[in-house]
Amino acid sequence: MAIAKAERLMNLALCLLGTRRPLSKRELRGSIEAYLEAGSDDAFNRMFERDKDDLRELGLVIETVESLDGDTGYLARRDSNRLPPITLDAEEAAALGLAAKVWQQARLAGAASGALQKLRAAGMPEAEDAYEVHSALEPRIPVHEAAFEPLMLACRNRRPVTFDYRKANAARPEQRQVEPWTLECWRGHWYLAGWDRDRGAERVFRLSRITGRVRSRAGTFVAEVPDVVTVRETVESWAGETATRTALIRLRTGAGYPLRSRAVSVRELGDGWDELEIPYGHGLDAWLVEFGPDVVVREPADLRADVVDRLRAVAKD
Repeated sequence: MAIAKAERLMNLALCLLGTRRPLSKRELRGSIEAYLEAGSDDAFNRMFERDKDDLRELGLVIETVESLDGDTGYLARRDSNRLPPITLDAEEAAALGLAAKVWQQARLAGAASGALQKLRAAGMPEAEDAYEVHSALEPRIPVHEAAFEPLMLACRNRRPVTFDYRKANAARPEQRQVEPWTLECWRGHWYLAGWDRDRGAERVFRLSRITGRVRSRAGTFVAEVPDVVTVRETVESWAGETATRTALIRLRTGAGYPLRSRAVSVRELGDGWDELEIPYGHGLDAWLVEFGPDVVVREPADLRADVVDRLRAVAKD
């Protein structure tokens, strides 16, 4: 079975690399013997989608092109799948090894290990692992959200997606159509930055609020993808990292250490409460809600109202 699948993947890759125009599913089925032997159209479609995803996981850049007639075709351009010779010194190899170790407990563990094996096979020097011996520190990026992997692939392949998204102050999720740009991690939370087609503007989505399955869509991006630095600034702003003023909150003693680490000032009030002045930027209301009954907003009034609205929305659900 493994040999048959490997042969099928190789034939599909050769077809996609050897064509100058997009090939439809019907044309690919007629060109590959294993697809001709599929018992039904449904069986072929399932087999083809799995094979296509497997080739993308192996690093083949497959484009999905929609014609003027609405037909969908596939091809793998040679210039998109050709890399120049890779030469790395020991320090660069060590940096890559450390980056791969970061993902060992995340969903990219297999891809990171596979990439290192391919680079070493191509001659990348072995590097001493500074974290391997006598170290109490281990680099890790935890990824628990099921949406991470399909969104990561969509960002890499520049493929539009749809998903159901529930805002912090909403009772029910709503469907969003997004052109994904990049994923960023801020303070332990993952965010997707991209172009929201329905709203015609850039938006940032917290992955933990994505419900259901992320579905890929055919077609190309209609909005220009900005520079990655600009995207990171956008995520930082939406995640509440860019402060424009300060807020005054009451915090239960012994709770809310992330808030305390950002406080401009802290004053003991007694009766188990402290008063904190913290930077106030976009997204602070959503962050404060996470601390539940341990935090009370005093000023400003608009922040207090936003937090109350979010709490009421959660209570209604």
